[in-house]
Amino acid sequence: MQPQAFYRVVADDFTAVDGIIRKQLVSRVPLVEKIGDYIISAGGKRLRPLLVLLCGKALDQQGDDLRLLAATIEFLHTATLLHDDVVDMSGMRRGRSTANALWGNAPSVLVGDFLYSRSFEMMVELGSLPVMQILSRATRVIAEGEVLQLSKIRDASTTEEIYMEVIRAKTAMLFEASTHSAAVLAGAPSAQIESLRQFGDHLGIAFQLVDDLLDYRGDAETLGKNVGDDLAEGKPTLPLIYTMREGTAEQAALVRKAIQQGGIEDLESIRAAVEASGALDYTARLARDFAARAITCLDGLPASEYRDALIELSQFAVARTH
Repeated sequence: MQPQAFYRVVADDFTAVDGIIRKQLVSRVPLVEKIGDYIISAGGKRLRPLLVLLCGKALDQQGDDLRLLAATIEFLHTATLLHDDVVDMSGMRRGRSTANALWGNAPSVLVGDFLYSRSFEMMVELGSLPVMQILSRATRVIAEGEVLQLSKIRDASTTEEIYMEVIRAKTAMLFEASTHSAAVLAGAPSAQIESLRQFGDHLGIAFQLVDDLLDYRGDAETLGKNVGDDLAEGKPTLPLIYTMREGTAEQAALVRKAIQQGGIEDLESIRAAVEASGALDYTARLARDFAARAITCLDGLPASEYRDALIELSQFAVARTH
């Protein structure tokens, strides 16, 4: 299945979600709209609202509430992107300049706050306390994940366990919140709700593992971001952690130095080291394992084109090149 095919089964809903997003971006302060519109219109995969729609539809949930939930999740995600880019001092995302590179850090942070606040207004409009509980917890866990990652910058002693804790909180949490809240909104039985919650968690981990793998295997043009960004920031991601643990003494020393000092002067040597140590193959295997676990979580769903799309989306998440 081509990536576009996941969207095709919910195309009308996706268009409606886009309309909700545009409507909710309205502000009496022009700069808020300008920055909000810039980052929303940057495109991206919009996987999280897609997950909301596919999971909801797989459980036969119809109507405006599902679309509003999908838009709410996208607002939460966009707020985290604005804040992330400031924290990481990123200059490029999705192949173009970040908002902070164009307008500066202060407006980016404040518009991120606006999007967070707007998402909570949208949650109130949904009127579901259980959904609000899921999403408000998710925002807290994501913030904790960001702080945990920040505390491990340039720390070459970071373990695989800590890394997994970071990506589960920072990335997988919003995937999980998307699938979990859609199941709750649809009034699914508790077993299905739990299966879809786990599905989102496993898929989110697989997705981030591939992201961290592509930082060493991809190229900036395909990825739409700067290859080696994580290394430049001194972030100890799994390919680096594995190389220090399993590579030769020389490979481990090279990576350790790069993490501790930051910068990408030795990027090509590092890329060669993580490849030679088997770190990229290990990361890819782990990603495939989590994607397979995610697919198993869908066993309890009734057969439908939406369930098929969720399975194929899980396969795409680990086969992608950007």
